Amino acid sequence: MKIGILALQGNVREHINILKKLDAETIIVKLPKDLENIDALIIPGGESTTISLLMKKYKLNTAIKKKHKQGMPIYGTCAGAILLAKEIIKDKIPNLNLIDISIERNSYGRQIASFEAELSIKDIGNFNGVFIRAPVIKRFYNGAEILSEHKNNPVMVKQDNILITTFHPELTDDARVHEYFLNMAQEYKEVREMQKDIERL
Repeated sequence: MKIGILALQGNVREHINILKKLDAETIIVKLPKDLENIDALIIPGGESTTISLLMKKYKLNTAIKKKHKQGMPIYGTCAGAILLAKEIIKDKIPNLNLIDISIERNSYGRQIASFEAELSIKDIGNFNGVFIRAPVIKRFYNGAEILSEHKNNPVMVKQDNILITTFHPELTDDARVHEYFLNMAQEYKEVREMQKDIERL
């Protein structure tokens, strides 16, 4: 299993460390060519404006959208969730426009307002959520599925091959959210291999 991690800025090392626990191979993604042979992509937390501008500069936004159309799973944490959203409220930064949610940046406040909360996640169970300058999902539509909430706000959402969390599971020792994403990646890998087998016939 090869999991790409967008490595333009943010919590790249933390995702690598937790994926190592799950015996997943990690691929650093900095250019479109780095997307070619991966089974899934993680867009980490960090500065969403910086990541957005660098994605555009290196034409990664176009390449990521193409891989999404082909069915490749994508997981965004915090800033990654912001960039995957269809609408970023009160902000005009270039986004990937891939999941049917409206999201507001830094909605809980500045760094000092960061917190931890016990979450209940569908198919996973109780999980300690770490929220750092976290965005808030204000609206969701077109079948976007809520997997977890905090104070009536969605904090983990899945739609087709997209997964997002507004919290940072990579900052804990609990690998279950990443394991959930790896299961999505495994399904995509199996379908892709089946398609290759059909093409050889």
